[in-house]
Amino acid sequence: RDKVCQEFNSLGKDNFRSLAIIMNSKKFSNATFEQISHVVKDVVSLAETCCVKGADPICYETGSSALSAKSCDENSPYPDHPGIAACCTHQGLERKLCLAALHQPPKEFPTYMEPSNEELCEAFKKDPQDFADRFTYEYSINYGQAPLPILVGSIKSYLSMVGTCCISPRPTVCFLKEKLERKTLSLLTTMSTRICSRYAAYGKDKSKFSVLTMFAQKIPSASFEDISPLAEASAEVFSKCCSSMAEDCMQKELSELTTKICTKLSSKDEKFSDCCKGKNLLKNYLCIYSLKPPKPPQLPEIQSPTDEQFTFEIARRQTNIPEVFLSKVYDATHNLVNGCCTGADSIACVSSKRPQLRGEILKFLKNANEICGEYNYLTFLEFKQRLKERFSKTMPDATPASLTELVERRANIASTCCIMNAPPVYCSLKINAEVGHTCDHDSCTLI
Repeated sequence: RDKVCQEFNSLGKDNFRSLAIIMNSKKFSNATFEQISHVVKDVVSLAETCCVKGADPICYETGSSALSAKSCDENSPYPDHPGIAACCTHQGLERKLCLAALHQPPKEFPTYMEPSNEELCEAFKKDPQDFADRFTYEYSINYGQAPLPILVGSIKSYLSMVGTCCISPRPTVCFLKEKLERKTLSLLTTMSTRICSRYAAYGKDKSKFSVLTMFAQKIPSASFEDISPLAEASAEVFSKCCSSMAEDCMQKELSELTTKICTKLSSKDEKFSDCCKGKNLLKNYLCIYSLKPPKPPQLPEIQSPTDEQFTFEIARRQTNIPEVFLSKVYDATHNLVNGCCTGADSIACVSSKRPQLRGEILKFLKNANEICGEYNYLTFLEFKQRLKERFSKTMPDATPASLTELVERRANIASTCCIMNAPPVYCSLKINAEVGHTCDHDSCTLI
């Protein structure tokens, strides 16, 4: 109650309402606009009634209990969620806290498409409030993993631009000028959403591994000693800024990180160096982030480094296998270590199991290479034709229909998960299913 009323009284009704749309759209990324609107209407009504001076002390308690009862109604207009039924077995405060903690996984494939300037102004002039609400909802479910101050600032900036330009005598010129001015904020929102989505899926340690893999594949000539401190620094920035309420955290820290990265790695690769030449550090970071890895280089055989170095060495030799596949290797090595650490002789346990695991890893990488190896070097039609030829040879008795199904399934996973910066949660499930179809029993234990 105190938190809600403090926000309502400090922000005012309109800003509180906008924030409620943002927060609920972030939480329920699969909800419809109508479902979010129902929640927001009732939350604002509760605050408006119970957060004023002189309100009955039990007003908020009674109102919030009514909202939780409405959430548990089988015909509830609120966002649906698998966890609701379990929450509704509780009563009172326990039920409210359970419902408040619910959320849906963030969108890994943004679906927001910006309308034309004419369409924007037509919708704005028809109903400014409805336009603002719908845009806030759409933007929040698509960019909800960006730090809250960045998301709120970006939405306010966009709505201000539309409000200004749609009443301007020269809307086209106005939009061009305004979009140029908000370019850095727009870039910051996009980049921080990508970064923080991955951080939310991976956590700090695995985020460090993710960055280590990214640089190992983009600059195979760089050493582990060059890259490891930068991966550590990147994970620190993500940890510090993804949940920060400081407006300048991400921009300031990401800019400083980009300077460190460019200083350390520019001399290692010409294309990488080109990314570091711009004056806009956020744009430089996006350039680095989007840089395509080269074809796998010829490097000497891997010796026997530590597990972290082992995955690094794999990444720089297998630049055509995306990080979402290599994260399975990370998981496998950590599972081995964690499993051994509960035993009496953990060192002997790790030593005895490591050779078997590395054998499984090599089998897994062979399958991953089969899935992704050619995808980035062929056109999509050529890739599908190559798949068809390969399946026809390995499965000569397969019917045309089953061959087509295999090709389509493999092409689908390649087009979504064999790309740079592929969505980790979605692809983890896809990889488990697909590698399960392609490996024999002994090599499936990795996943």
